Amino acid sequence: MASLKEIALRRISRIGPRYLPFADVASAELPLNRLLRLSLFQVTVGMALVLLVGTLNRVMIVELSVPATLVGVMISLPLLFAPFRALIGHKSDTHRSALGWRRVPYIWKGTMLQFGGFAIMPFALLVLSGYGEAVDAPLWIGYSSAALAFLLVGAGVHMVQTVGLALATDLVPVEEQPKVVGLMYVMLLLGMIASAIIFGALLSNYTPGRLIQVVQGAAVVTVALNILALWKQESRDRARAAALTPQPEFREAWALFVRGKGAMGLLIVIGLGTMGFGMADVLLEPYGGHVLGLSVAMTTRLTAVLAAGGLIGFAVASKVLLNGADPLRVAWWGALAGLPAFGLIVLSAPLQMPETFVLGTLIAGFGAGLFGHGTLTATMRSAPREQVGLALGAWGAVQATAAGIAVALGGIIRDLITTLPGAESFRPEAPYTPVFVIEFVLLAFALLAILVLRRTQTRTSPPETYRQRQDRPNQPAAPSAL
Repeated sequence: MASLKEIALRRISRIGPRYLPFADVASAELPLNRLLRLSLFQVTVGMALVLLVGTLNRVMIVELSVPATLVGVMISLPLLFAPFRALIGHKSDTHRSALGWRRVPYIWKGTMLQFGGFAIMPFALLVLSGYGEAVDAPLWIGYSSAALAFLLVGAGVHMVQTVGLALATDLVPVEEQPKVVGLMYVMLLLGMIASAIIFGALLSNYTPGRLIQVVQGAAVVTVALNILALWKQESRDRARAAALTPQPEFREAWALFVRGKGAMGLLIVIGLGTMGFGMADVLLEPYGGHVLGLSVAMTTRLTAVLAAGGLIGFAVASKVLLNGADPLRVAWWGALAGLPAFGLIVLSAPLQMPETFVLGTLIAGFGAGLFGHGTLTATMRSAPREQVGLALGAWGAVQATAAGIAVALGGIIRDLITTLPGAESFRPEAPYTPVFVIEFVLLAFALLAILVLRRTQTRTSPPETYRQRQDRPNQPAAPSAL
């Protein structure tokens, strides 16, 4: 008799290809249950993002009265690690170990960084809240510990996500790589939705002690799910470990990557669009609390609304890309959707309509989903197979760096407005509206950059592989882009 587990997996496998975007990437050699198990690393990444960008930023600004500038800087601290995503992807492409593993060591290191950050964070929150015996602790200890915790969790997220996506692409043929990466990002959004709902339920009766318990639980769940995701995913290839094939240095690999198919223009588009969608990340929940009077639980669930919109965007992008649509055109429509989204968010304050705010947030998530999948697919198509880790790292590095800068700027602009003369007489939404207007402008520039890139991309030669370079030893190497 088949076990309940086998029956459940068979039913999921039948449902998945019909209702789950990108699930048709599964095959007899790579069943859907294995792909879904691997995607658990994206669930832990989504959980970390909800906790850092959603719950903790709202609690620190509203309940703990930490300046938004300081919170914005803390959330953007992972920016210090983001540019190294391209290097991490390249290192995992070329890593050698006695067992022939390339991806597993880096995913495990990233998991330990995430766990370390979550382990420090409860003590930082104790000091910032003055809870219990921490009432007499100096605040600088709380600020510095919180900054270190944010940095470690962010570094772990960057490493786990970059190398985990590269591992996922290793398991499928070249033509299926965009699908499997799309499936991983759908699971990221589902993880964000589930985490936001669970955190919102756990924090419905907010206390500092309850928040600390939530953070501690997130640390344990992160390690457990990442171990489960990695189990028997990457084969132990001793032949690869013993191979003497020369590997390119990072500078040479990067130079080859940026020469191909408008890669630099594409990275500029990614940066503009990500800043356009991300500048309000640190302010959406405080905006809901200060301007519309929403509770901690309600604003935490707002992250689920944003992720749900992104999930719908990914599903739509999946359908049109499978029908042969240009990924840059998909990204263009995503950036375009962001314009009315932020218009609705701005209008929600004078109208005092939380429903308008939620609708604008949903549309913003939808646009971000279209834009993210479109640029991700375009980036993967611009690189040869042996540089897939580098390509994913470059996409992630630009996206994370732009998001970090945007988050920090959003907090700084908000606090600067609150310090202006006569700020006490301003309407509650006054510190937030300029940030939303700047996002509107950035998305308009992203639309223009996409149009320019589409016109020039057809005149760019396809990317050259490292092996092709090795076949032409007499030709001088391309100048480094670094």
